[in-house]
Amino acid sequence: MTDFAAIDFETANYNHSSVCAVGVIIVRNNKIADTYYSLIRPVPNSYLEWFTEDIHGISYEDTLEAKPFPEIWSEIMPKIEGLTLVAHNSQFDEGCLKAAHKAYKIPYPQYTFQCTCKASRRVFGKNLPDHRLPTVAKKCGFDLLNHHNALADAEACAVIAQKIL
Repeated sequence: MTDFAAIDFETANYNHSSVCAVGVIIVRNNKIADTYYSLIRPVPNSYLEWFTEDIHGISYEDTLEAKPFPEIWSEIMPKIEGLTLVAHNSQFDEGCLKAAHKAYKIPYPQYTFQCTCKASRRVFGKNLPDHRLPTVAKKCGFDLLNHHNALADAEACAVIAQKIL
């Protein structure tokens, strides 16, 4: 796979529509062509769960001045047009994307997703202790130092996709 967009969302709470950060790595001709990161004012925006803040470090205050999802997505859409989206555990990230579109009543354009976690299970099988993003990234030669930062996770996913998709 030489042309794709690796994407990662972080959420504010249990609701998949509560995206509070997004990272995107655009790969064209097997090289990183563009990157995008933004905090997002989540929906519902009344709270961030303590456990999610503990995971990714994004607080309610961090998102108060952030743009809402429709504004962020309007910046991302032209960058990913015609590209397959790749995520590690794509079921989560695709679920977030669909839920955010639904929350804002934005038509969902049926993006094509591929999953590097599923690919890791297929390619590496039991040769890895687990198929978590940091483990698979390390196996593919990428040291993920800032796990749960959406841009760092998207970059790790892009490296994995280049190696095993």
